[in-house]
Amino acid sequence: MSIAKPPPTLQLGVDPDALAKNWLALNDMSGAAKAGAAVKANCYGAGVYDCIPTLYEIGCERFFVAHWSEVEGVAYYVPSEMVSVLHGPMTDDDCIYANASGAIPVINSIEQAKRWTEWSGRPCDLMIDTGINRLGVGLEEIGDPAIQALQVRTLMSHLASADEDSELNALQLARFESAVDHIDHREVSLANSAGIALGPAYAFDLTRPGIALYGGVPRAEFEPIIRPVVSIQAAILQTRHIRAGDGVGYNSEFIADRDMKIATISLGYADGFLRQWGPGGSVTFGEHELPALGKVSMDMIVVDCSNAPELREGDWVQVPFSLPEISARSGLSQYELLTVLGQRFGY
Repeated sequence: MSIAKPPPTLQLGVDPDALAKNWLALNDMSGAAKAGAAVKANCYGAGVYDCIPTLYEIGCERFFVAHWSEVEGVAYYVPSEMVSVLHGPMTDDDCIYANASGAIPVINSIEQAKRWTEWSGRPCDLMIDTGINRLGVGLEEIGDPAIQALQVRTLMSHLASADEDSELNALQLARFESAVDHIDHREVSLANSAGIALGPAYAFDLTRPGIALYGGVPRAEFEPIIRPVVSIQAAILQTRHIRAGDGVGYNSEFIADRDMKIATISLGYADGFLRQWGPGGSVTFGEHELPALGKVSMDMIVVDCSNAPELREGDWVQVPFSLPEISARSGLSQYELLTVLGQRFGY
């Protein structure tokens, strides 16, 4: 006998129209290049089942994930040859899976290049390190026979400081341009979200926006065009009245200075509402702003609802989710705010 699950007390909303408009705007900013999409980490927390069909339907043809375990969720909606795996083939099992699934590995080292050639004659992508010093073949290694033997579809690198007006941007561009003519390839890709705003010299053939697709604003140039994509709603678990002098939450970090009505909300740091959100944070109920009180708990926050006396158990509040605003207040990066969202949301 199957038993229906009770509805969740948390809802994560994704606005497909905003997502589509963000991709189209980034694609336009890419000039002659075509925009792909970084969709790793469950589309930065926004959900592959909402985001991938939308991106594919409006014309996105390249999707980038980090782990091989992410391929299946994306390839359910798009042809697997459109999916590139940034971490590359670390093991023989990775190569076997790549061949079976049709996904494309991004080669990051001579060792990976040898492994891929041994297991497959299929095309791959190739990452060149130009200064971020994470993954990628060094500039001094591009002449190695194992690298030269690859059938490179997309030759790429990754900018380290595109969100800043840094001298490193131009240096990485120059280093990348010096490598392009030494490796056979079909197309070239350098710019991430922020890199798109650096201008056409950084766009090449393919750009790889990520955070800006989902409402992030990594540079001021995006402020007029990027729309919020993700929204959060949470249910009220309980309301109560407290008196002046009463403490709220762990360690009584908040002490009431007056009699007040408070509400406990089904949202906590296990759901991505980290403790850095608490100070100065709030939720809304209709036109009412409800300030957060005390420490954020794993599963709950408490808010002051004195100005919303009609609020009752079972009502829903809206959790403001402007990534640049929350990032500026909390000190958390816009990437963290999205990707730490938990697994207890309904959609």
